[in-house]
Amino acid sequence: MLKKLMIVPALALALAGCGDKEVGDVSLGMFTLKDIKLNTLTDPEVPGVTCHIASIEANLSFSDPSDSSISCRQTGEITPEMIAQIDKSKSGEVVFRKSKSILFKTMKVRRILDADNQTLMYLSYSTKETSGSFKHSLSTVPLWGTKAFVEPVASVQ
Repeated sequence: MLKKLMIVPALALALAGCGDKEVGDVSLGMFTLKDIKLNTLTDPEVPGVTCHIASIEANLSFSDPSDSSISCRQTGEITPEMIAQIDKSKSGEVVFRKSKSILFKTMKVRRILDADNQTLMYLSYSTKETSGSFKHSLSTVPLWGTKAFVEPVASVQ
């Protein structure tokens, strides 16, 4: 039984932020234990993209609210080699995850390539339904103007 009780905190720590850095902390007031945490994330496969994620953290609570917001921008070079190594499936790949509860609620950021529009999409979402909805937020980074941009093939009529 003791081993099972030790697994939950270990999993929570394992799911904590992967490569993120807190860059801001905004208190929501004197009479609340909730803060807005601002984290920065550099995409591990496309280091020319930086995302900023805002989410609520509730100190002394077993579960943080699911709301989050994301904004991603090109902050460095994006090369064809970087794009060649990313997952190009419709579901993309998780580039960040952070535990929001000891009860397996996680906030994830998933990168998806929209090849037709030459855009990287970054979707921030909660893995647990809250008030009938899975909370999510989207940000996009166009490849236009980067070395990774591919000219669309003209359609033959």
